Amino acid sequence: MADSLFLPLAAKSSNAHSSLFFRNCPSPSRLLPPKSSLLLHGGEKKISVLALSLYSRVSLPHRAALIRALDSDVPHPLHKGSVNFKNRKSYVEWDSLTAKFTGAANLPFLLLQLPQIILNTRNLMARNKTALLAVPWLGMFTALLGNLSLLSYFAKKRETEAVVVQTLGVISTFVVISQLAIGEAMPLPQYVATSVVVAAGIILNFLNYYGMLNLTIWKFWEDFTTIGGLSVLPQIMWSTFVPNIPNSILPGSIAFVVAVASITLSHSGKLSEKGPKFIGAISGWTATLLFMWMPVSQMWTNFLNPDNIKGLSAISMLLAMLGNGLLIPRALFIRDLMWFTGSLWATLFYGYGNIVCMYLLETISREFFLAATVGLIAWIGMALWRDAAVYGYNSPLRSLKELVFGS
Repeated sequence: MADSLFLPLAAKSSNAHSSLFFRNCPSPSRLLPPKSSLLLHGGEKKISVLALSLYSRVSLPHRAALIRALDSDVPHPLHKGSVNFKNRKSYVEWDSLTAKFTGAANLPFLLLQLPQIILNTRNLMARNKTALLAVPWLGMFTALLGNLSLLSYFAKKRETEAVVVQTLGVISTFVVISQLAIGEAMPLPQYVATSVVVAAGIILNFLNYYGMLNLTIWKFWEDFTTIGGLSVLPQIMWSTFVPNIPNSILPGSIAFVVAVASITLSHSGKLSEKGPKFIGAISGWTATLLFMWMPVSQMWTNFLNPDNIKGLSAISMLLAMLGNGLLIPRALFIRDLMWFTGSLWATLFYGYGNIVCMYLLETISREFFLAATVGLIAWIGMALWRDAAVYGYNSPLRSLKELVFGS
């Protein structure tokens, strides 16, 4: 998600936190009902939902809101009335800690991308432009579009740490694309167009985050990312199996027509009540599905050419697993199904999945594999247990049920 989510060096995305970014929501009053309140255990005392915790941009009820699949793209839906918590302190502490986990994901993601940037720099300084052709600019552009879509998704939800994660992904991917353009591995017109999209995307998202953007302009940007994401996804999925299937642009073309038609119908008011909400969620979901497809593509390549697994770095796969794994507790805590799905998928099937392949082909030690396995199981188990505890549930299954179906 991601994706939160991270791709190989040749076609990478990221999912970031920085102490330089204010964590308080710029205008909580427009997100919260003016007279809502929070009942502490026993119902004896009330606390205004406008009272912000030290690490939270919005109040406790705001954080506690459950998000249905079609509501994933809106700012945290609010509880109507009051919420009863058995342990408010542990809830606030876990809220803060999960946000810090998301911020900490910057480190493994940055370490995963830096080697490619350094290698490209060395090749450019040595005037070895041919080496840059090994990095497909189309794959990097696809990852960049995914990052921009997810940046819009998290900016709309005011999820600060995830906004910074995606911003870092956009910037680091654009650095690689710029290196490819300098080395003439990417056509100049496409690079100029990409630069305009990146600049516009970052500016529009941060203006929207701080409530300074006209709604019409924001809707136009959302339509753009929706059409782009929906067009790219089926094309990438189709291209994975070429040359086993004919090379064709038909999947992307059909998806483009469907996307334009859907948005047109949405704006004309000819869809059902849930139609516009579904269209609004497409952008984030297509970006997530795009990143989720990358592990499938990698494993398909491993299946066809097992020797290629020797070219993968075990440390890179471990960093990918760590980065995405750090996002899981936060996605579960705020009940964001899209974010949780993308992060868990990338953790299991990209990071850990490739570690399993490397172990089966004996390119990593047994100790490395066991350490990664035990660590992953312990981390996911801890996230599920802790989430259930802070919500006062007896079983993690209830947390997962709420994640999928809502309250």
